[in-house]
Amino acid sequence: MKALIGMSGGVDSSVAAYLMLQQGYTCEGATMQLYTGQDTGCCDTSAVADAGAVAARLGIPFHVLDLSREFRSRVMDHFASSYESGLTPNPCVECNRHMKFGKFLQSALALGCDCIVTGHYARIRQTADRYLLCKAVDEAKDQTYFLYSLTQHQLRHTRFPLGELTKAEARAIAEQQGFLNAKKRDSQDICFIPDGDYLAFLQRYTGKVYPTGNYLDQSGNIVGTHKGAVAYTLGQRKGLNLAMGAPVYVCAKDMAQNTVTVGPNEALYHSGLLANDWNWIAIPELTAPLRVTAKARSRMAEQPATVYPEGNGFARVVFDQPQRALTPGQAVVLYSDDTVIGGGTITEIL
Repeated sequence: MKALIGMSGGVDSSVAAYLMLQQGYTCEGATMQLYTGQDTGCCDTSAVADAGAVAARLGIPFHVLDLSREFRSRVMDHFASSYESGLTPNPCVECNRHMKFGKFLQSALALGCDCIVTGHYARIRQTADRYLLCKAVDEAKDQTYFLYSLTQHQLRHTRFPLGELTKAEARAIAEQQGFLNAKKRDSQDICFIPDGDYLAFLQRYTGKVYPTGNYLDQSGNIVGTHKGAVAYTLGQRKGLNLAMGAPVYVCAKDMAQNTVTVGPNEALYHSGLLANDWNWIAIPELTAPLRVTAKARSRMAEQPATVYPEGNGFARVVFDQPQRALTPGQAVVLYSDDTVIGGGTITEIL
């Protein structure tokens, strides 16, 4: 069996390569050159060098795949247009969907590989009729939320060797093997916005200057001036620069009117959501209400809920208890115990 290892220059993908060699696979390494702007720690020149050094230490061939044009059109353009539409997208989900398990897998198969390997913390199980995506042993590092879009074809040709390990165990292996990146910190930011300034990125990327507008309270009264509605997301408190006698949060945005409505924390709680663009993994499709646990953002604890089919590719998720800051554009991922049932993109808050 031949595997193409997606090597980011980080410790996880390096250990994944080592483990696949230990399992007897014939391995080649490859780094996707996704973003060619300033050095970001992800896909930049230092990351490519680190990945190449580990590949050399392991004695495996190494490739650099220039996928920057596809990344721009599939991920960065989607990010910018979503924000301009008032949504809060998750670019890591789109990168996994179109790049790591799309273009990268295509490249692997063209090279004669049987599968691709990444350093994600997740597990794949095979049943009689389906491939299942399951949580990692190390639930604190579990990345299944970002992987819900994987198809049966992609799961069949993917391996996640770190799914059975803890992060500490992975680092220990890297140190034992003398990998130069054994103590390299995990990247936390969006790779093309390393400073976290989304508004500055959008202005730079689109060439537009987004006009200031009015903050409104929940009664529609003007209470201040914001720096452009694209700069805010639901639930946000930091950076509002409003003195209203009590903490306020972004509760709504009107992109057509360029207004941002603020209110108390209690105004952020809602009982359900509507989502489309579903990818079902554990089931062929949703045909009847189903009890699940659901995550509506990556750092949210799973919450008991029921999902209902709505037709036309939509499904409605109703939580047992109201949830805070459900946000259009984000992913909602459904679980049964440690298995991903499926996931979709939030379109409306109910």
